[in-house]
Amino acid sequence: MTTVILLRHGRTTANAGGILAGWTPGVQLDETGQAQVRTVGERLAKVPLAAVVSSPLERCRQTAGAVAGSRPLEVQADERLGECRYGDWTGRPIKELVKEPLWKVVQQHPSAAVFPGAEGEGLAHTQARAVAAVREWNARLGADAVWLACSHGDVIKAVLADALGLHLDQFQRIVVDPASISVITYTDTRPFVVRINDTGGDVSGLIPPPRKGRRRKPSSDAVVGGGAGAPA
Repeated sequence: MTTVILLRHGRTTANAGGILAGWTPGVQLDETGQAQVRTVGERLAKVPLAAVVSSPLERCRQTAGAVAGSRPLEVQADERLGECRYGDWTGRPIKELVKEPLWKVVQQHPSAAVFPGAEGEGLAHTQARAVAAVREWNARLGADAVWLACSHGDVIKAVLADALGLHLDQFQRIVVDPASISVITYTDTRPFVVRINDTGGDVSGLIPPPRKGRRRKPSSDAVVGGGAGAPA
C-alpha cells in the first residue's frame, strides 16, 4: 500500500491579508509561515520519503523545500497539484468575495461552482486533476512508498473528500490549516484516511516497519473494533 502525506503550504502574506491568492505569482511565506515549515520539516525528518512533489507555486515550493532539506531528493513540480484557478476572483479580498452570489454556491454546492473569467475552473475539475495526480504518483512510486505532496487548502480538502468517499459538496466540512499534514494510505480496493489537519502530532507511525522475511500482501480490510493503533 502507498502512503501519501498531503502537506499544505505555510502561511503566506496573502493568507494574513485576507486575499485570495490563487495563481498570483510571487506570493511568499510570511515570517509565521517560514517558522511553520521549519517545524514541519523537523517533524518529518525521520520519515523516509520516496518523493517530494509540489504545486509549482512559490509558497508550496518553499514549503516542500523545507521538508526535502538535506535529503537526496529533488522537489518535483506537478501542475495538477496547483491551486484552484479562481479566475476573476484571483487577487481579490475575501471580504468582497463573500458578497458575490457565487460565494453561496462555493459554500453549499461546490461541485457546481465554476469560477468566472477565461482562466477560471470548476472545483470539480480541481478535484479530478488532483486525485488523478495522487493516484498516478502512487502507481509510479510503488506499493511500499511513502511520499509527500505539497499543495493548497482547497486542493487537499478535495483529495481528502475523495478518499473519504464524500461527495465534493461535503468538502467544506474538512479543515486544512497552513503547514498541516493529512495522510492517506491507498490499498488495492480502498484508501484509508489516517490523519487530517495534523499540526503537531507524533509522526513515528508513518515510518514503515523493517522488513522481516517475506512480507505479507497488505490487506484492504478495515480493522473491526478500531484496532490498537500505531505501535508505541
